[in-house]
Amino acid sequence: MRNKLGWIYWIAAAAIAVAVLAVYFRGGENAGASGPAALAGEPAPSFSVPRLGGGYGALDTYGGRIVVLNLWATWCPPCRAEMPDLQRLYENYRSRDVVVLGVDQGESGTTAAAFAQSLGIRYPILIDQQQQYGRVYAALGMPTTIVIDRNGIVVRGFDGALSYDQMVGAIAPLVGKST
Repeated sequence: MRNKLGWIYWIAAAAIAVAVLAVYFRGGENAGASGPAALAGEPAPSFSVPRLGGGYGALDTYGGRIVVLNLWATWCPPCRAEMPDLQRLYENYRSRDVVVLGVDQGESGTTAAAFAQSLGIRYPILIDQQQQYGRVYAALGMPTTIVIDRNGIVVRGFDGALSYDQMVGAIAPLVGKST
């Protein structure tokens, strides 16, 4: 009986080792990626949440456009630093079917509205008090930015603040492409 139990443990340990190694050594573009970068190539999930200015909005409202989805919070200094560049991107590329969509994570609409107004932000903002977007997009912190193509597929994911040049570089391969 003891010998048999030893073999069962050995087989179980070997199966676990194979499963763990498969995660680290799998092939493909996103091998070893974590956080939002691991979602590249997947359909972009969408949730209907309150929108600043009233009503409800969702990511899938912007189908057919390139979306720069930015998850942020008012307590986040890197978010504050990044938002003027996101506004600049929105102004410079919206005529080319690029939309910046801000998603406040876990705060009230009043708090988010005052913050956005203080920075002169005019791109659309959703209020995700339940932090559904943060969970599904594997946000490891704030800010988190996801680039979604015209077909609703995640192209890139970033943890941390981006510069304007990084933002432009992330959308450049998509701008001008039509499907």
